[in-house]
Amino acid sequence: MSITITAFEKSPDGGKGLARDTRVRWALEEAGLPYEVRLVSPKAMKEPAHLRLHPFGQIPTYEEDGLALFETGSIVFHIAEHHAQLLPRDAHARARAITWMFAALNSVEPPILDLVTVRIIEGDKPWSKERTPLVQERIRQRLHQLAVRLGDAEWLDGAFSAGDLLMVSVLLRLRPSGMLDEFASLAAYVARGEARPAYQRAFAAQLAINAA
Repeated sequence: MSITITAFEKSPDGGKGLARDTRVRWALEEAGLPYEVRLVSPKAMKEPAHLRLHPFGQIPTYEEDGLALFETGSIVFHIAEHHAQLLPRDAHARARAITWMFAALNSVEPPILDLVTVRIIEGDKPWSKERTPLVQERIRQRLHQLAVRLGDAEWLDGAFSAGDLLMVSVLLRLRPSGMLDEFASLAAYVARGEARPAYQRAFAAQLAINAA
């Protein structure tokens, strides 16, 4: 089995672990799977060879023995399906972990990405200052709901799972805003994720590319 993923030639975040390839690297490290990385430039991402792998011209992609996947949720799920380290064997616990994967990407991440859009992409627009508090309020609502559900538990549903991997990855996008620090239990939850050896290896690998 040979696994190849794609990543930015130079990550826009400068190696802070926010690029989506970090999520896939982390899953592969948790599963103990070796992989190779093919770096792509912004220009290469729009060329036919890459568009055959990712029709929207983004990263990461995943290739394995003739299989090509895109979208981090799909890739992480594929990895997790075959490795008990990321999805429980018990059918009910497994279903709940998968639900948390969807929750991270569908319920928690969208308003966080809206904040990135309104602050960076639309930062010079006249509506940016008025829209920012509205987006922040939606994020705080989601964070409050998540914090209530997490309570004082270590992970979202028993042992660490792919649901936690994606949720921590999503919440990390909030760190530059300082909003995560408003919820102590979630900040501690993210810190536990970052402390996992598999995350540390994935982060170091992504950082090394940008330091080269």
